[in-house]
Amino acid sequence: MYHTISEFLTEWKNESAITEQVLNAMTDESLQQVITPEHRTLGQIAWHLVSVISSLSGEDLHFEKPDGEEAAPDSVNKIASEYKKVSQALCHAVETQWKDEDLLQTQAVNGEEWSKANSLHLLIQHEVHHRGQMTVLMRQAGLRPPGVYGPTREDWIDSGQKPYI
Repeated sequence: MYHTISEFLTEWKNESAITEQVLNAMTDESLQQVITPEHRTLGQIAWHLVSVISSLSGEDLHFEKPDGEEAAPDSVNKIASEYKKVSQALCHAVETQWKDEDLLQTQAVNGEEWSKANSLHLLIQHEVHHRGQMTVLMRQAGLRPPGVYGPTREDWIDSGQKPYI
């Protein structure tokens, strides 16, 4: 949980940079990759990340929402650019509209009362969760995902090391 706006901003900037790397490694063709027809496509998961960030713009936190409809765009560039825009807008809004003590205030989220600090913490956990799903779908689509918290199997091979099995 965060005690200061600065703590959140530091972690968010790191995590959103990783998400941008993942988005930029996708292709337009890969957006349709799905585990089963009943599940979200890779593109729908990626667009969901954009939508969730923008859902934080509300009564006491205001920033511009992404351009586009509720349905996922069919362009990786569109998804990545809107993600970057809304992510930066979130940072600016939190930095300029909230103070450290505001993090203790509660707000209604999905029918529950959460502190603003907890909402920000869960936003990052949510993003990490879906980013993991995205990297698996990228592999299924034949893409090479970037190393997220360390090297990928391909990174090990490229560096001349034997990857773990």
